[in-house]
Amino acid sequence: MDYMISIILIALGAAIINNVILHFFVGICPFIGVSRRVDVAFGMGCAVTFVITIAAMLCWFFTFYILRTGAPLTTWAASFFMDKAAASQLDLSILSYIVYIFVIASSVQFVEMYVRKFFPPLYKAFGVYLPLITTNCCILFACLNIMANISGVDNPAEVWDLGKAIVYAFFAGIGFTVAIVIMAGIREELELCDVPKCLQGPGITLLVAGILSLAFMGFTGVDKGLEKVLRGNSDKQTQQIEQPAADKAVVAMNG
Repeated sequence: MDYMISIILIALGAAIINNVILHFFVGICPFIGVSRRVDVAFGMGCAVTFVITIAAMLCWFFTFYILRTGAPLTTWAASFFMDKAAASQLDLSILSYIVYIFVIASSVQFVEMYVRKFFPPLYKAFGVYLPLITTNCCILFACLNIMANISGVDNPAEVWDLGKAIVYAFFAGIGFTVAIVIMAGIREELELCDVPKCLQGPGITLLVAGILSLAFMGFTGVDKGLEKVLRGNSDKQTQQIEQPAADKAVVAMNG
């Protein structure tokens, strides 16, 4: 039950409360550049969600088995050249940026080939912004955040497993999609408004992004309240399960 509660909190936090765009302001380039139409924005959100999920899954494997201190594959390979105690202390996290960028670039190339083959109109609508997913900060940000929850945690019980990493990355992509679609809907309405000339274009877009960010700040603390409710219900269910067992034990002893 605790694991499911953690999954729910990670998903809610990544999608809404700690939205990669409206909370951390990363991935702004496509957020501004591809948010003029809702359908294109939705396509970009789906592409980013796919890439960020695949990249996070691959990065988790690289981090857990190779890059972190005490990684099994690194320890095994290094034990041929040094004693096991020294091999278990090897830390290759300095290579994380190179590995993550390689993984993200490969994932983007795969998505680009797929979209160009099966969705030519969507590929033309993306334009230069589809290859630019390679340099989308939110994907690298998600991978680095996953690494921080694997190699930067003192308590082994709190280390993220593959399931938590995938859930975090997928819902971070969902949060990106929600933010960019909302922005696209607002920008479509703004085309019908009389926006002052000095604010037209990126100016009014950044102002709307700031207002959206303030609106999403209203979700701050929701995860704490939800965690309290979920863990409270979990404790009650545990007590209800344990109480009949304790009553039966007392009856058996008296009998």
